Order: sequence, then structure tokens, then C-alpha cells
Amino acid sequence: MDKALLDIKIKRLPFGIHYSWVIIGILATAQIFGSSISMAAGIMVPPLHDADGDFGWSLGLIGAAMATYYLTGAIFAPITGWLGDRYGSRLMLLGAGVMYATSMILLGQTTEVWHFFLFFGVMLSLTQSLAMVPLMAAVSGWFRRSLGLGIGILWASGGIGTGILAPVIGYAIDAIGWGGTFFAVGTVGGGLMLLLLPLMKNRPSDLGIEPYGTLDSDPPRLIMNTGMERLRLKTFNQHIRRTKAFWNLPLIHGLGCAGHGVILIWIIPMAFERGVFSSLVSAGLILTIISLVSVISRFVTPILAEIYGTRKMMAAALTIQGLTILMLFWAQDVWMFYLFAVVFGFGFGGEWTGYLIINRQYFGDGPMGSVYGWQTTGALMGHAIATSLAGLVIFVTDGNYTVVLALSMVFSLGGVVVIATLDSTSHVLIPEWEDSLPAEAKGSTSRATTAVTGDSHGSPAAPLTANDD
Repeated sequence: MDKALLDIKIKRLPFGIHYSWVIIGILATAQIFGSSISMAAGIMVPPLHDADGDFGWSLGLIGAAMATYYLTGAIFAPITGWLGDRYGSRLMLLGAGVMYATSMILLGQTTEVWHFFLFFGVMLSLTQSLAMVPLMAAVSGWFRRSLGLGIGILWASGGIGTGILAPVIGYAIDAIGWGGTFFAVGTVGGGLMLLLLPLMKNRPSDLGIEPYGTLDSDPPRLIMNTGMERLRLKTFNQHIRRTKAFWNLPLIHGLGCAGHGVILIWIIPMAFERGVFSSLVSAGLILTIISLVSVISRFVTPILAEIYGTRKMMAAALTIQGLTILMLFWAQDVWMFYLFAVVFGFGFGGEWTGYLIINRQYFGDGPMGSVYGWQTTGALMGHAIATSLAGLVIFVTDGNYTVVLALSMVFSLGGVVVIATLDSTSHVLIPEWEDSLPAEAKGSTSRATTAVTGDSHGSPAAPLTANDD
């Protein structure tokens, strides 16, 4: 299709729908598939561990492979975040689509341990980093107001998708085998991302429109050449690294993800060890329930974080996530595991969905790819440490999960302690970061100029403030 004709159709969306909601739909699709394997990774453990199956690997070896996945992602996250800031989210979506299809198809051909480490531990980890970090951070530029609603819809969609994919993958492995399952999921997921690529735009100004929620009284967006944009990016990143929040938020994200990561990976093997389930389909419902229940807190948390402050929401989520682990110490029946999944899902969904909001509250208007990348590094490091440590404990104790459950509690509740040290979200922490820029690179100067000249490009998102003292 001719690019001019495509742009005309894009600007004339039916029923007055703003194009930011098209972006939310595209990113939700990328997130559903990009995060599906990490969120449903526990479903792969029983077939990989089954002594009578095609693999028969030890839990320690499987845990090491899972840890490699998270460790690799931790290394890639700030890199892909920076790439997204510099080259745009559209190119990142292209990379995610190609990598997803390739990695999943190759994963289905796994016959040796080193195959799994390479295809799952490295290639799929890079895929998730591309699909999650720069693409999720790009949301902020499409909303001047109601960012919490947009993010809530985005995360909730991902929860529904993961909740559906977990049992589907489990059923498919039982029905058509390992290779057929990952070929099908990889082809569908990668194909959808690539099909949506023509609709993906880096920013509202690419279409000559304003971000969602822009008022006539708002200043127009600052438009600069590439050199100035890079200078602003470098200066912004220098300032945020001087704040305590920049270092504490990845730590909190790491502790929170360590807390629920242990559960997502090891709850199904634990349930099988206790003889509670006999099929992947019924056991996979644990992850389905967690994901579907988390849809509520995924949706609500960003919205409430705008109103009441993100610290409160994060602390509440981690408290729920940590205390509900107590239920698993005595769980011996199917209904107890399902009940746990319901309660745990509320905490899980709220733990990690407020970071894009708190970034706006703390750092105001700026390129958030690198910021969110470092926070994702913290999250994935938490996953890596917790997963490998839990696997080691299970191996050393010959399948005793008591210590593993205790570790999950300590991680989650430790995150609550660190949250208490954060600054209030009632004010931006770096309000004067542009003062060290030359005059031609400052937002205030350019806004005044564009206001006079009548330039109508999309404006950046306004800072969100909420007093959570």
C-alpha cells in the first residue's frame, strides 16, 4: 500500500478513536507473545524433567537454564531500552517479531541440553527484551493524560493472553508434542507481530497528531534534530542516575520478581511432587488462574497509582504476594492450589505494573527506554537469582520445597521494606535537568518558538503527581 494512502487511513480512524489506542493494541499483542514463555515457563518443567519422556533432565539443570534466560535478559534490557530511545519502537517490533518466530521454532527442535540453553536461555530472552522493554516504555509518549488507563489496559491484555496460552501450551505438548507446539505458537506469534508492523509508529508526531489527552492550552511538542535529541537523552540519563530512586527501583523490582518468579517456575513441579496433579492441563490451570486474576490488579494498579501514589500500590501488592505463600506450606489438595492462585494473582498483577507510572512521577517528561531497561534488568536479575537458588535448594534437599517457599516470602516482603525508603511521588525529582543543556536544546525555549510559529506536532506527556506520603 502506498505510504501516503496508509497515513490518510490512519488519521481517519472510525468513531473518533485516537491512534494511541491502536498502539496499545499492537503493544498488547507483542506483550502477550513476548512474555508468554517467561510467565508460563513452569509448564515446561514437567516434560523436561520426565524420566520417561524425551529429555529426562534434572531439576538443577532445568533451573540453570531458566536462570540463564533471566540473566541474559538482565544484560540485554538496558541495551534494548537504549536502542528503543535512539532508533524507535517500530524497529524494535520488527526485531521482536523475527526473533520470536525464529527462537520458538528452534526451541521446538531441541534435542540436546545446549540447544535449550541457546534457544530458550539466550535467543528467547533477547526476544522478550525487545518485545517488553523499548515497546512498553514507548507508551508514555502516546499519552499526555490517562497514561494509567492506557498502561492498565495494556498489562491486563497481557494477563488474559498469558492465562490462555499457559493451558494451551500444556495441552498442545500432551497432544501434538514438543516440536509441534512451539512451531505453532512461534509462527502465530511472530507472524502477528510482523503483520502489525505497518501500523506501528514511533511517536504521535510521525502522524502529525497530538498525544491522547492533549488540551488546546498545552504547549506543542518539542521537535529537534537527531543531534539535539541524543544530547537531551545523554543529559537526562546523567541526571536520573544521581537520584536514589534510579537505584532503588531496580532493587525493588528484583525482589518482587524473585518472590513471584519462584512460584511461577516451581509451583507446578511442587504440585506434581506432592501428587496433587496428574496432567499438565490441570496443573497449568494454576498459572491460568494467577494470570486471569492478575488482570484485575494489572488494570487497576496503574490507574490507582496515578491517584494515590505508586509506592502505596507497590507495597500493597508485594505484601499480598508475600503473605499468601503461607498457604502453600500446607497445600495438599487441588482446591488449595487453585485458591492460592486466586489470592496470589492479585498481588502478582500489582507488583510490576506501576513502574511506567512511577517513572513519570519521579522523572517527568523524558526518554524512558533506558530507565525502564535498568528496572527490567533488576527484575530479571531477581528472577535469575531466585530461580537458580531455588533449583539448587531443591536439588540439595532432594525435592523439599519448604525452604524455597520461605525464600519467596523473604524476597517479596523485603521489597516492601525498600519501598519505604523511596521519595514521595508528589514531586518530580529532577525538575531542572534541562538547565545544563544549551538554549537551543531546552524544551521551554523550543516550546515558545513552536507556539509562535504554529507548529502542531504532538506534545510530550505531562508529569503525573500523586502524594503517597
